[in-house]
Amino acid sequence: MSRLTGKRTLITGGTSGIGLATARRFLEEGARVIVTGVNPDSLARAREELGSEVLVLGADSASVEAQRDLGHRVAAEYGALDIAFLNAGVSVWQSIEDWSEEGFDRSFAVNVKGPYFLIQALLPVFANPASVVLNTSINAHVGAARSSVYAATKSAFLSMSKTLSTELLGRGVRFNAVSPGPVDTPLYDKLGIPDGYRAQVDSDIRAGIPAGRFGTPGEVADAVVYLASDESRWTLGAEIVVDGGRTLNG
Repeated sequence: MSRLTGKRTLITGGTSGIGLATARRFLEEGARVIVTGVNPDSLARAREELGSEVLVLGADSASVEAQRDLGHRVAAEYGALDIAFLNAGVSVWQSIEDWSEEGFDRSFAVNVKGPYFLIQALLPVFANPASVVLNTSINAHVGAARSSVYAATKSAFLSMSKTLSTELLGRGVRFNAVSPGPVDTPLYDKLGIPDGYRAQVDSDIRAGIPAGRFGTPGEVADAVVYLASDESRWTLGAEIVVDGGRTLNG
């Protein structure tokens, strides 16, 4: 297929999970791809898996300076950018009593502040037209216990898909969001759930999904490809929920 032929693309958090699956799909659709990550092992695996034509860069989403540097690297590599999938993020779930100011600030830095200033850094680089897809979450809508900070970051990010669409429409840059439900990615392995309890947690999560299973990274990537491509050129400030029906249960 060739829905993204020649498109110059950037995927943050593109070395594992949804980001890596999207990088594969973009390549299948004919795009040129830059991905970012922060874990050295994941960066190395992505370089091996995606091949030498993909530029794999280390960039901490929490660092405004790193995001500005990333903007310069993209400009140097491409000259102009057609598509950005802002996917890098952290998911920390814990009760309000357990949150520290440092942890709170880190979650907002990775999930909101860094991506916001990356968009700012990319303003001179965006082509006209350009498509930006934000990876938010159904937790922007679902009041799950222990998700207070994570959900707040994703709500803020989702809001940007609308406000920035309005603000930057005159520049030809449109924003949309994809909001996954529970997806089988390494993100769930980072939640600190003891191995002995993981099966129960998985069972509890699946019980709340009408489709009866976790989603796959590829299923989210399919939605991202649509929002990134010219097929969605009349779609802006919109959200595609990919959740197996999870939000049907409130």
